[in-house]
Amino acid sequence: MLLYHGSNQEIISIDLQLCKPYKDFGRGFYLTTIKLQAELMAKRTARIFGGSPYVTTYSFDEDILSDLSLSVKVFPEPSSEWALFVLNNRNRNFHNHSDPNSNHNNKYDIVIGPVANDDIALLFRSFANNQVDLTTLVRGMEYKNLNNQYSFHTSQATALLSKVE
Repeated sequence: MLLYHGSNQEIISIDLQLCKPYKDFGRGFYLTTIKLQAELMAKRTARIFGGSPYVTTYSFDEDILSDLSLSVKVFPEPSSEWALFVLNNRNRNFHNHSDPNSNHNNKYDIVIGPVANDDIALLFRSFANNQVDLTTLVRGMEYKNLNNQYSFHTSQATALLSKVE
């Protein structure tokens, strides 16, 4: 399968230390199967940080996901588990790193699931402010068209990506 990474520069080699913490699935290298999504992210990143929009393409063998030496977490669709995972990873004050509903310590090599995009930011804020409960949060996401993301959190995982020239 092909995966795309949108940035403000070409990615020559993946350096996980340069990846931002407190992202949906924790600090990691994020890609998508949707080229347009990567293109839009590249434009947004270049607009915010300077540089030029650039989409880097990688090939990835999905069969590797069943390799028992990897810790892989997959969220096929938005769910209460996915919402808590995203909220915990975005929370700078979350410190229970052993919790399976977080990836602050990169316990998962690869995480796959929906993007918590701007369309659901209000729902997440409402939940964080105790204005809605978890059931209402998940129900509010049912009709959102969410893109996908593949995040790679360890050097063992990023080694499985092959850059396509």
